[in-house]
This record gives sequence, C-alpha cells and structure tokens, in this order.
Amino acid sequence: MPLQILRNDITKVKCDAIVNAARPSLLGGGGVDGAIHAAAGPGLLAECRTLGGCSPGEARITGGYDLPCRYVIHTVGPVWQGGDRGERETLESCYRSSLELALDHGCETTAFPLISAGAYGYPRDQAMQVALEAIGAFLMEHDMTVYLVVYSRSSTDLGKKLAADLREYIDDNYVQAHPNRKNRREEVLEAKAAVCGCQQSKPKEEPPAPAMPMGAVFDEAPAEDLDHRLRHLDESFQQTLLRLIDQRGMTDAACYKKANLDRKLFSKIRGNVHYKPSKRTALAFAVALELDLPDTEALLRKAGYALSDSSIADVIVRFFIERGNYNVYEINEALFAYDQALLGA
Repeated sequence: MPLQILRNDITKVKCDAIVNAARPSLLGGGGVDGAIHAAAGPGLLAECRTLGGCSPGEARITGGYDLPCRYVIHTVGPVWQGGDRGERETLESCYRSSLELALDHGCETTAFPLISAGAYGYPRDQAMQVALEAIGAFLMEHDMTVYLVVYSRSSTDLGKKLAADLREYIDDNYVQAHPNRKNRREEVLEAKAAVCGCQQSKPKEEPPAPAMPMGAVFDEAPAEDLDHRLRHLDESFQQTLLRLIDQRGMTDAACYKKANLDRKLFSKIRGNVHYKPSKRTALAFAVALELDLPDTEALLRKAGYALSDSSIADVIVRFFIERGNYNVYEINEALFAYDQALLGA
C-alpha cells in the first residue's frame, strides 16, 4: 500500500531511501541521527562534510553506505517553541522536500521517522498528524510506497480526545466471540441494579436513524423499484465498485489513492470481474467512496464479508464512518495503535 506505518528500527528497513532527522550541521548527533550514522559507517559522515549543512525544512541526499538502502535523505525538523513560530510549516516542508528528492532520484520506496517528535519536542500527536497529511497529499499526486517507521504503538500517540472517544466507543461496542460476554453498558446497568437492590428497567430504545436508501448510492432508483434491484442482484464486487466510482464522479486514480491502495492492485480488480478482495481492501474502498454504514455493509456483502462487533478492527472503522471521518491515514493510525491490520492492500 502507498503509506504504511511500521514498528521497526529505521536503520534495518530495506528500501530505496531512508530519511534522517538530522541536525543543521548534518554531522551526526543523538537519536535517529546518531543511529543512522552509526549503522551507515564513516563514509556517510565524510560525504555529509561536503554538503555545507542544511536549513530547517530543507533536505539533502547522500549515499546509503552500509545501510540497506541506496540513499539517505537528511532533513532538519523544527524545534518546538509552542506552535506559533512556523513549526508546522517547517515540518510540512521537511516531508515535502524529502519526498521530492526521493522522486527526483527514482526512489519507489522511502522510509521516514517521525520527524521532530524526539529531542526537538514536537508533540507526538501533532507530529503524526502533519506527517500523515503531508505524505498523503504527496501520494495523491505521485506513485510511491512510503513507510512511517516508529518504535512502538505508543509512539503514534493519538490525540487525547480522539483516543478517549475511541476507547469509550470500543468499550461500549466491542463484543468478544464468547457468548456470555456483556458490553460495558450492560455491566454498568447490572451493577446499578445490584447496588439499589432492585431490577434495573431496560432503557427505552430510541428509534433507529433512517438509513440512506440503497438507491441513493447503489441503485440510483427508488427502494420500491424491485425490477431495478433484481437487475443488480448478481453484480460482482468489481462491477459494484466501478459503478460506485462512476456515480461519485471520481477517477480510478483518485479512488485507489484515497483507499491507500496501489495502481497494480486496482488494475487487477478492474481486469477481473470475479476478483475477490481481502476484507481490509473492501473496507478501504468503502472509506475512499465515503459510504455510510448501510452502504459499507452492502459493499462488503458483495465480497462475502460483514462488519462484526467481535472484531476490534471493524469497530474502529465503524467509529470513524459514523463520525464522517473518511481519512484512511487517520483510520490506519488508530488501527495501528490497537495492533490491528491497516486498511489497504
């Protein structure tokens, strides 16, 4: 997939180029900078001495030497000074400049650390947001596989409110496969009943919100038009997907890029009417098409899948869809934080 979040040591990632969060001198330092220089060997430092340093937001390129990559791209991130000194713009420029250098040198795969989130003090949740937005914007215009390399799930550090809302949503909605498992809401009601010594009355259920008529997205026909529905009864996943792309007025490229998928996989789908995607690929397309929950379920059924309350990944995706957040990179950040497979190929 075009953007992957990896838990790894960036000096061990095999790709065309790795990005070094460098100091302005480019002569090494601590953290990622020191680790890259140590792994690359003395040749890297010797070449860096010839570059004359680098200003914040800019990037320079050298050979990879003893690293498992052809190039090292050095970029200098901003030091956090409260957020009102142009830090965001400088950090965006770090990613953009590095990716443009990688593109100019024919790189098909590039790996980044989370720039400025260490000793330079940039808040991790904000640093991650800038990284995802900057890389995502580049990938909408260019074909490249980009790795965002972190040491652990905690390194991603979701925003506090999002993390709290997501945690509560999972607690309320995730049901393990064990048949006796109750969700949090049921447990709270039973606990209250035990304390007051009376049976807790069942809360009054609100009427369900009206679902988008299937005709609005899937058929473009009134729900009662049975003949029209029957004509689409045997549509394959591929046929349904291509029709939805046309209905949305999207290009193929815009759709697969928003889904965090690559052109080769989409070509396979387009060329095979009976292609059966993985569940995460089907979900990625639902996100790219910005389908609501009923239509997401309908698209999944075309591939033989369904959303399940016993799958944490499904509950996380549903959380974002219900809130109208169709940013696949933010969804993948949350999936990564919970150690779940990411959306995409």
